[in-house]
Amino acid sequence: MTLFDELRRVVESGGRAVVFTVLDGPDAGAKLLVHEDGSTAGDAAELAALAPDALRQGRSHVVEHDGRRVFADVYTPPARLFVYGAVDTAEALCAQARLLGWHTIVADARARFATRERVPSAHELLVEWPEEALAHVQPDLGTAIVVLTHDDKFDVPLLKAAVRTDAFYIGALGSRRNQARRRAVLVEEGLAEEELARIHGPAGLDIGAETPAETALSMLAEALAVRVGRPGGSLRDAATRIHAERLVGKK
Repeated sequence: MTLFDELRRVVESGGRAVVFTVLDGPDAGAKLLVHEDGSTAGDAAELAALAPDALRQGRSHVVEHDGRRVFADVYTPPARLFVYGAVDTAEALCAQARLLGWHTIVADARARFATRERVPSAHELLVEWPEEALAHVQPDLGTAIVVLTHDDKFDVPLLKAAVRTDAFYIGALGSRRNQARRRAVLVEEGLAEEELARIHGPAGLDIGAETPAETALSMLAEALAVRVGRPGGSLRDAATRIHAERLVGKK
């Protein structure tokens, strides 16, 4: 089976893979395909170590490795947005995420909230408690999680489990006071500092958001920035090009 055949099989099955192509140096043109499970096909096997970061970024980019430029051509299914809490902001998040081509999932234990009338833009609606919903969704490195419920019986178990998944973004709505209080509860629940650091709360970029639509825009912008390792500040103040080639795995 050729490398192209392997890649076609990945794409057709909805899997994840990255194809590295060496752009310069004595082995320019060498290619290596790396599957999500770490198995490889092709040349330049030493590039396999760059695959986890490339797949997490979720888009093609240039990598600098051992003094060589390498193009990482990333193949992944659409990103997923998993929202817990079928409130107004959930619909705004789903509507905007669909414009990005994301698959949207909304869950809530309250059946009267998780309805198609309230959240028409969700691809999937789940009437489930946090642990059940997470088991159903199985968040992976292409999943963003946003918690909107403002209720410890939902927020705490959801966040406690979410930080132990591969989700690329975990955001929680709420005031700074509520975030601090909830953080203390999560510490009591046994979360380590590095796990707590994964939670973006209050979720979103500082754009002065007030309405559900503005809040959703703020959250999705932060999720996108986190996924590709950008700070999310003003482009006017950025030192890099607007569409800069992000360098990862630099040695």
